[in-house]
Amino acid sequence: MKFEMQKANMLAESIDGFIKFIHKIHEKSKINFIINPDKIYQIKLLIEEFKFQRIADELLRINRFVWDEKYTYLLVDKFIEGLNIIDEYVEINYNELYIFTARLYTLKNLCISFSKKFNSHLN
Repeated sequence: MKFEMQKANMLAESIDGFIKFIHKIHEKSKINFIINPDKIYQIKLLIEEFKFQRIADELLRINRFVWDEKYTYLLVDKFIEGLNIIDEYVEINYNELYIFTARLYTLKNLCISFSKKFNSHLN
């Protein structure tokens, strides 16, 4: 179970890193005008709508000392719902949002590692 706890914590840290990356790119896009800031803002809104930060914090909290299988899978399932929508949005706007594909790929693979049950949820 120690291994499962480490995977959950790694997923939580990756979610947190993704959120910080989006915020950083959004701030830079306001200045540089390289990437359309409205499209990045849409991703920020989706992150807030699906409460990614809360999911990451909860995953870290519940798996700090003891592996909580039920609640971890529930949180990962909620995260996958939002991740699929963001992934679809990035795919549609690939010309401008291609920079996020690597992060999304990493997050999807971390989610797959939890259970075969979740493979059906991922595209």
